[in-house]
Amino acid sequence: MSTATFSASSAAAARTDYLFVSIAVLATAILVALVLLDGQPASAALVLGGFGLGVAFLKAEFSYAASWRRFLTRGEAGGLIGGLIVIAIAALVIVPVAALSKGYGGAIAPLGPSLIVGAFVFGVGMQLGNGCGSGTLYTVGGGSGRMLITLAFFIIGSVLGSLSLPGFLELGGIDPILASDYLGPWGGLVATLASLVAAAVILAFVAQKRGANFMPSRNYIIGGIVIGLLCIGVFFAGGHPWSVTFGYTVWGAKIFQALGFDFSNAAFWQWPGPKHALEQSVLSDTSSLTDFGMIFGAMAAAAATKRFANMPWPPVGSLLAAAVGGILMGWGARLGFGCNIGAFVGGVASGSLHGWVWFAMALLGSMVGIRLRPLFGMSRE
Repeated sequence: MSTATFSASSAAAARTDYLFVSIAVLATAILVALVLLDGQPASAALVLGGFGLGVAFLKAEFSYAASWRRFLTRGEAGGLIGGLIVIAIAALVIVPVAALSKGYGGAIAPLGPSLIVGAFVFGVGMQLGNGCGSGTLYTVGGGSGRMLITLAFFIIGSVLGSLSLPGFLELGGIDPILASDYLGPWGGLVATLASLVAAAVILAFVAQKRGANFMPSRNYIIGGIVIGLLCIGVFFAGGHPWSVTFGYTVWGAKIFQALGFDFSNAAFWQWPGPKHALEQSVLSDTSSLTDFGMIFGAMAAAAATKRFANMPWPPVGSLLAAAVGGILMGWGARLGFGCNIGAFVGGVASGSLHGWVWFAMALLGSMVGIRLRPLFGMSRE
């Protein structure tokens, strides 16, 4: 081995934070072992799928919040189109399987005030918090102290949103509109893919008009393909499209319950799904399993290439924005039936119209959030 090669190898080894790589891998192994001992191989697959998603998001630097901001401020559409790749790949399986198999379901939601208000508020919060649901997870896993603040307030906002959602639903709305209900499983898939192509064409047109790039970067193309395939794996393991923020709601409710809060009179927590999640271990909640896996996957990927969490804390204004953004995202995600993943990716990949409504309203909210960023000492870009 030459001196140069030896030096390069030594430098690479020095950049690896073996302690945190070991912690991430060991924590993931413990989670997998626990659910396997409980006879839940699908749950183990969800943890491992989350781990893979954490690695993929961090290595590809796949950020919905940043790509939306680049589009709105500069006209660059590559990141948004990269996100559509994820949806297209996931839709190839989710639309027909959810329509043809009783054991699987799509991410569907009604169209009404709850969706519109929730998505808009989420968009505002996403630009202040500097991340979406998945972005918050993988950046926390990657060692960002600021995003720990975002996550903590995201969890609080999710619980508040759970208390607000029933009242918003009473305002009425339109029943879920699912492409496969009108066009059948394969016609629904064609319609879903056609809507994605149309969206990509519109985004590219806007980018060209503004003299900006619309081609996704190599990282976004590869990352989009890998994330899309992992979304399919999570779908098969969990029986429904990947979701992020319901896990936050469950964590928050359990914490508040431990502090003495009573949810027995809260309508949301009397619905079968939430009630079961609150009564059972977090290891029985599919969203929590992928969330845990994603945190540890991002931690392992980050620690494998540099010293873990080796970054200074941002100014107070930025931390305040993280808290405000977290609250808004948590509240908005519950009202809007999810975040970029559960509502937008999962909704559109299921052929549900609410996914596109969520996207439009969250994009409008992001415009407001970007204008608010300077109030906290943050750049609009």
